[in-house]
Amino acid sequence: MTSHQQQFFQLATHPLKFRMFLLSKLPAAYFSGVRVEAVDEHACTVSVPYKWFTTNPFRSTYFACLAMAAEMSSGVLAFASTYKRQPAISMLVTGIDAVFHSKATGRTKFTCRAGGEIAKVVDLAVATGEAQTITVEATGTDLAGKPVATFHITWSFKKRSS
Repeated sequence: MTSHQQQFFQLATHPLKFRMFLLSKLPAAYFSGVRVEAVDEHACTVSVPYKWFTTNPFRSTYFACLAMAAEMSSGVLAFASTYKRQPAISMLVTGIDAVFHSKATGRTKFTCRAGGEIAKVVDLAVATGEAQTITVEATGTDLAGKPVATFHITWSFKKRSS
């Protein structure tokens, strides 16, 4: 793990600093109650609660809130691989696919275990100067461990022009 990744993980797991980041850059995630539960260079777990702000008319968590947490579980890993990177790297979600297994009626935790693969793709983008893509999986479970949803998120990474 690089020192920059370590710095980013400390920020992502600091309750106040990360909430302020969400409020300023991702207010929908802030108001939805999305939280980073655990993160290291290999995996990230993000949760979203079932509450008034995240509910739908069918008494379950709105799919967009589930998608936000799923994307963030991979996005934290992606951001960690690009944090303070020189040359700078741009990152963008270019695709998302989801399968819903059951209703989300409580806190849902999404885990992405592709940190190593993401780091390799970012390194390749730097080495080649070409945009590189990767599709990663984020699996959502309820607190009992029952599958709720599986998302496949496609990320694109490209070295920024100087």
